[in-house]
Amino acid sequence: MSARTVAIGDIHGDLVHLLALWDHLPPLDAEDTIVFLGDYVDRGPDSAGVIRWIREVLPMLTEARVICLRGNHEDAWLRVIDSGGWPEFVLPKANGARECLASYAGSADDRMALLEGSFWPADVVAWLRALPLWYEDAHAIYVHAGVPRLSGPDGDRWAHPGEAEPKSVLLWTRANHFFRAYAGKQIVVGHTPTDLLPPELSEHTLDDPADAWVRGDVFATDTGCGKGGFLTAVMFPGRTVYESRGA
Repeated sequence: MSARTVAIGDIHGDLVHLLALWDHLPPLDAEDTIVFLGDYVDRGPDSAGVIRWIREVLPMLTEARVICLRGNHEDAWLRVIDSGGWPEFVLPKANGARECLASYAGSADDRMALLEGSFWPADVVAWLRALPLWYEDAHAIYVHAGVPRLSGPDGDRWAHPGEAEPKSVLLWTRANHFFRAYAGKQIVVGHTPTDLLPPELSEHTLDDPADAWVRGDVFATDTGCGKGGFLTAVMFPGRTVYESRGA
């Protein structure tokens, strides 16, 4: 059997859906790779449990290689920690920072800990810092948000993640043009909820805009886990979709 890669979308603190998705995946072996696309934390009730399961439990369950990418929510928390605060990120309810605080501290009442990110365990912060921004194998490029368009003397082209500047674009971009026009090596992203993408362009379950979104060489996997949706994974080379819903 050829080496397979399973790319898993944004989890956002929902350990229940992560475990359900894991139960739906086929057995993986040492030739296979699991790529998490980032956004492990916030919104859902158990950010701490998600990170603990990925770091401590998953290696005991599979021989597959595990790659954990950084998402914009991990990037945001590092900015909070390093700059002494980022209220524009931690205070809006929709970002789910209070749920993350509660999962680590047992309560969301410590406003200073929320504003400064001081509740994060040191070993987890070190893990967040070490998360790569992208990964590539024979099947695809994997990145949290997307890649930018570059202009040059030979015309415009889509950047490889290694060329992107600033690197933050890989974590934060939601450029509509990327989803409508990207062409090149197959690329898998999370970050942008699939129900915000143009359903008429998707080649995957047109009747369900909340499902995974596929157009040409772009595969989008953020199906709302942690905020009422479900968790999606895609396995290559066959582009087989697995979901946590229905468990």
